[in-house]
Amino acid sequence: MSRYILPVSVFGTVAGCAVLIKNHVTGGRCPSKATIKGKTVVITGANTGIGKETARELATRGGRIIMGCRDMEKCETAAKEIRGETLNPQVYACRLDLASTRSIREFAERINREEKRVDILINNAGVMRCPAWRTEDGFDMQFGVNHLGHFLLTNLLLEKLKESAPSRVINLASLAHIIGQIDFEDLNWERRKFDTKQAYCQSKLANVLFTRELAKRLEGSGVTVNAVHPGVVATELGRHTGLHQSQFSSSVLSPFFSLLVKSPKLGAQPSVFLAVAEEMEGVTGRYYDVMTEKEPAPQALDDEAARRLWEASSRLVGLEEGGQPTAVADGRSKAGPTDRAETPVPNPEQGAGAVGA
Repeated sequence: MSRYILPVSVFGTVAGCAVLIKNHVTGGRCPSKATIKGKTVVITGANTGIGKETARELATRGGRIIMGCRDMEKCETAAKEIRGETLNPQVYACRLDLASTRSIREFAERINREEKRVDILINNAGVMRCPAWRTEDGFDMQFGVNHLGHFLLTNLLLEKLKESAPSRVINLASLAHIIGQIDFEDLNWERRKFDTKQAYCQSKLANVLFTRELAKRLEGSGVTVNAVHPGVVATELGRHTGLHQSQFSSSVLSPFFSLLVKSPKLGAQPSVFLAVAEEMEGVTGRYYDVMTEKEPAPQALDDEAARRLWEASSRLVGLEEGGQPTAVADGRSKAGPTDRAETPVPNPEQGAGAVGA
């Protein structure tokens, strides 16, 4: 029997460590039992992944859910599924293409016209490490969708959020922001050689800087805004990374990856926590790693960079200082890259949420 003691001990130690790592990474479920009956929630990219599970959870808690998605067929299917499972009839699909400022303005106009209130805005949709694609307005796809699209949408819904105060904005960021850098001379990768990883990290750093500047501008309004890294989540977001596309990664790396990754249902819990938790009332301008407040990377604490990014983003999407819209001609931003020769690539599927790499 003694010859089995060492192997069994090693196996037990490895299994125990795996469980501890898994528990640490997932962060568990949102501890708050708060309901949100009578509140309206807008979630971008809610037809799959983290966004869909966030919509499902908040519908279970009684909210009126507006799911903003590019693919209406998938969005309608998801909304119908959630209505059936939660028995909440107030779950709606609405077209929103974050790679088009025209679509964002149409969506925001509809929300402002038809909805009496917006209590929670969850900027969830995103793309990760896609090729050098361009949005309808000529922006780099990752910067355009992950940052500029949500920047414009949030600003266009600000008055409704203020009227509904106390209200909350949640921006899904990523741990990837720690190696991000904002190149103010070339935000849309028109002069540099395109680097899909750095483009993604720049967009995630922009999410945290946007959160910081927006919180300052909303001080005293009753609207709070926080950024969250949801952890490493098994969603469609990483489909452009190449992971699991080789035999080595599928056979060797997958078992280790499975120890660190969590389901979309658990991946949605940080967003739910920031949206409903009683202890988050009045908390603003913070960065959360899953459900724990953390200090972001030093470059994400740069107030001057946050201000410059706000001003540059306003020009690109056609917003005057203060968030009011300016005229946009032919579907392109007044200060956007309108002279590009490339044909914009159709927007890939969104709504997978954010992963941690």
